[in-house]
Amino acid sequence: MNAKSILIAGGAGYIGSHTAKLLARRNYQPVVLDNLITGHQGAARFGPFYQGGIEQSELVARIAREHDISSAVLFAAHAYVGESVQNPGKYYRNNVAQSIALLDTLLAAGVRQVVFSSSCSVYGLQTQMPITEDSSLDPLSPYAESKMFMERMLHWYGKAYGLRSVSLRYFNAAGADPEGELGECHDPETHLIPLAISSTLGKGELQVFGDDYPTPDGTCIRDYVHVSDLGEAHILAVEHLQNGGASDTINLGTGTGNSVLEVIRTVQDISGRPVLYRTVPRRQGDAPVLVADRQKALRVLGWKPQSSELKTIVETAWQWHFRRAALPSVRSSR
Repeated sequence: MNAKSILIAGGAGYIGSHTAKLLARRNYQPVVLDNLITGHQGAARFGPFYQGGIEQSELVARIAREHDISSAVLFAAHAYVGESVQNPGKYYRNNVAQSIALLDTLLAAGVRQVVFSSSCSVYGLQTQMPITEDSSLDPLSPYAESKMFMERMLHWYGKAYGLRSVSLRYFNAAGADPEGELGECHDPETHLIPLAISSTLGKGELQVFGDDYPTPDGTCIRDYVHVSDLGEAHILAVEHLQNGGASDTINLGTGTGNSVLEVIRTVQDISGRPVLYRTVPRRQGDAPVLVADRQKALRVLGWKPQSSELKTIVETAWQWHFRRAALPSVRSSR
C-alpha cells in the first residue's frame, strides 16, 4: 500500500475511530494503538490495530518503524472532568506522563508531526463570546489542566526538538457515523445527546442542571460539532503539517449554540418519543454559554463543518443508538 501511514493513538475511541475511517477513505493508512480501557476493538477496523499503551516505548517504536509512520494523532486520554477532580493523579499520569513518553519515542523514531486532541475546557469560564484562541486560559479541573499542559509541552518540544504540532480545541463532540458503523459509547455516559436518546429508549431519566441561566430558555447553551466534522479537521491538520505548515492551536466549533432544552426538543422530534427529564440544581462551574469562534479553523485549515446542524447531529446519533438497542448482539459498531 502506497498510502502514508498515520499513527492514531486512542483510535478505538469515539472521535479517534471516526477519524481513522475518514483517513482510510482518503487513501491514508491509519494504524491504531489503543489499550482498550475505554476504547472498543470493534471500532478499530480501518487499518492495522495494536493493543497497548502509548507509554510502551518498544511497541510504539516498532509500529513507527514497521509502518514508516509519517505523522501521529494523539487522542489517548482519560476524559471525565469529575473523576479528574477526585483522582487527579490518574489524569496527570495518563494524560501527561504517558503522553510525554509517546512524544519522546516518536521523536526518537523520526516522527516530527503531531496533531493533538485538546479541549475547549482549557478556557474555563468566559464572559466574552464567541471564544477565540486568544481568550484567556483558566482550566477548572485536572482534566482541563492536563490538556493545557500538553499544549505547552508541544510548544516547547517544537522549539527544542523541531516537533511541529496542531492542537485542536474542540467544543461539544456529538453525533455518529452517517453510515451507522460507529457511534458514541461511553461508560459511564455523561454527554447530553446520548443521555437524552437513552431516555427515549426507556433507559433512565435525564437530569437538566439548572433552568435559571441568563439564556433565552434558562438552560445552558453549547456549541455542538458533529464527530465526522471533527474527524475531517484532524485530517486537514495532518495535511497542514505534511505540507510544511507551522505549529498552531485551533478551535473546532460551529460558531453557534443550542440550549439543553433545544437539544431535548430535537431528540423528541427525531425519535417521535418523549424525553423523560427533571431539572436539578446547577452544577458548579457550568458557564451559561460556550460558543467557539471558528474563523481560524477556516483560515488555517480551510475547515468548514458540513454535518453539524443540530438536526443532523441528532438524526445520526438516534439512528445509531436505536439500531444498537434493537440489535444488542451487534457489538462491532461501538
